[in-house]
Amino acid sequence: MKIIDLITKDTLSLSFEVFPPKTETSFESVKTATEEIAKLKPSFMSVTYGAGGGTSKYTLDIAKNIKELYGVPTLAHLTCVSSTRETVRNKIAEIKDAGIQNVMALRGDIPETLKNEDRSKWDFQYAIDLITELKEADADFCIGCACYPEVHPESENQKEDIKRLREKVDAGCDFITTQMFFDNNLLYNFLYKIREAGITVPVIPGIMPITNANQVERAITLSGSFMPQRFKSLVDKFGSDPDAMKQAGIAYATDQIIDLYANNITNVHVYSMNKPDVAKKIQENLSDILGK
Repeated sequence: MKIIDLITKDTLSLSFEVFPPKTETSFESVKTATEEIAKLKPSFMSVTYGAGGGTSKYTLDIAKNIKELYGVPTLAHLTCVSSTRETVRNKIAEIKDAGIQNVMALRGDIPETLKNEDRSKWDFQYAIDLITELKEADADFCIGCACYPEVHPESENQKEDIKRLREKVDAGCDFITTQMFFDNNLLYNFLYKIREAGITVPVIPGIMPITNANQVERAITLSGSFMPQRFKSLVDKFGSDPDAMKQAGIAYATDQIIDLYANNITNVHVYSMNKPDVAKKIQENLSDILGK
């Protein structure tokens, strides 16, 4: 089932993101974790591609398994950074052959070894190039793209960032998923600005439950996220106690989601980090709200 048909409903929904194994030896443990999350019957699950496509060969294995065993719609990530057109077209064909209808089109992180390379020679420089390739493929994909409510780290400013986002939507993106954020007011402000810019496709907020203090620095590095004082106080108080930090992080993420639902945002995507217990607890915290 296409995600665009799921997220345009009036009912509230929760979806989860998982990532494939980095090595063959960890495949079974990751597969088990993703299956436990699939058993929660989220509205859909997304499966990441890995930096530079390093774990790409496992993305479809996990996505196909979730879809076929548990009937959960899946969203396969696809990145194009430094890839040839032939490589990307082969990956698109594999996604189609696997029966996956939904693709998250991303540029992907540029590996350190390629950051000084002349990108003008690459077949794909930006996510919009991949979206165009997906639209031209012999497949009827539902295409998602990403956005940064707090500005992409490589953008000059938010105005330029929103302009690029509009270009991706105009190229054929059906929905948008946001990078993590920890202050909902930043999202509400961002949504106002993109609607003013003529971007009308559905936007799914991405929430990251921070369950250990070590995740904070990584979250800031990945997304440049603003950490509100309320969240900083939480980490200061509970960061040295793993169990307490986990409970507090889940509570904070739950509170964010409740506030989003209360403000008429009906679909939320949780970056579950392959942690079934975290995904389950968040869903349990929202059981009466979600009707589960």
